[in-house]
Amino acid sequence: MPSLTVTTRRSSARPAEQLLDDVDLDLVAALQIAPRTPVNALADVLDTSPSTVARRLSRLREERLLRVVGRLDWSLITTENPRQLWISCEPGRSEEVARRILELTEVQTLLLTTGSADIYCSVYPLHGTDIFDLLTRRLPGIPGIVSAESQLVLRAYAMGQSWRVHRLSDEQTERLREHAVQITRERFTSPGQLSELERRTLELMAANGRIPAADIARELDISRSTAYRTAQSLLESGALRPRVDIEPAVLGFPLNALLSLTVLPQAIPSLLDTLGSHPSARYVSMVAGSSSVIHYGVFRDEEDLARFITTDLGAFPGITTVNTCVGVRVLRRHWRARDGVRLGDRVDGFLSRAANGDRTIG
Repeated sequence: MPSLTVTTRRSSARPAEQLLDDVDLDLVAALQIAPRTPVNALADVLDTSPSTVARRLSRLREERLLRVVGRLDWSLITTENPRQLWISCEPGRSEEVARRILELTEVQTLLLTTGSADIYCSVYPLHGTDIFDLLTRRLPGIPGIVSAESQLVLRAYAMGQSWRVHRLSDEQTERLREHAVQITRERFTSPGQLSELERRTLELMAANGRIPAADIARELDISRSTAYRTAQSLLESGALRPRVDIEPAVLGFPLNALLSLTVLPQAIPSLLDTLGSHPSARYVSMVAGSSSVIHYGVFRDEEDLARFITTDLGAFPGITTVNTCVGVRVLRRHWRARDGVRLGDRVDGFLSRAANGDRTIG
């Protein structure tokens, strides 16, 4: 059996200030299951009043702790699979470098880290992006970068929208799933298949995944019935998937860890299946690079991470090395800035430019 080599560093992560009470946490848990569930249905499932649900939702939005947004299908915004980048910087220049990297529209997620890299980011080759130029000239040319290693994502087995807190009963979960969007129509495979109305509707729904047909109709000056049919078509085709945007730290998971795993080839499928369903999984992918699998997980504390490494990963003899980078600050997630646990603005206009194949991106 191959030996298991573990490289890690201790994190200074500590639980965030308690910003949500039990009612808030139950509401977040419900929205993570079915983000577009109507207020009345949420109140019924959570055994509270519609006014309470509406008031709590409004407060979470106003305090920039939660938004329901829409994730566009990759085929509508990208030309290739994403890359994950590990960047080393000159001493003392990590934050300066990170600010420059955030100027790149293609950067979906960025964390300052400790360990074998100073910065981790995920890059999506949006329509109009010359990915070779981005990876070999534009990004490495940023002053202060010493080295940048990119890894091509071959398969993604868990995404951020699938991570959730488990607080509700099985019965509550089943009732909420009745409101979850079902994919029943043929998928769009390129932005060229979208009509102008569909593209503009996607932009509205990407910014607000709970936007009602009446608001879409008012914004686009169309009938409510047309707005409803267009939105439903986009949802049922999987062109857009509503998701809850909230920092895991608010929910009691302040420790971000990125584990690069070297795995024997025959063990990769089983490991991906297991990690993809692990409670910590924010993003699990098979990659082409110096490692085989990347597990981006969120944990309650250092002991939680230690148990994951020694017990969960330790149960797989096919893993030969584990290299752990710990996130010390999240600066962007899903194209939206972070101000601690508060949500900032999303990268302005990127969805519109990407969907149009605008050659001026970046």
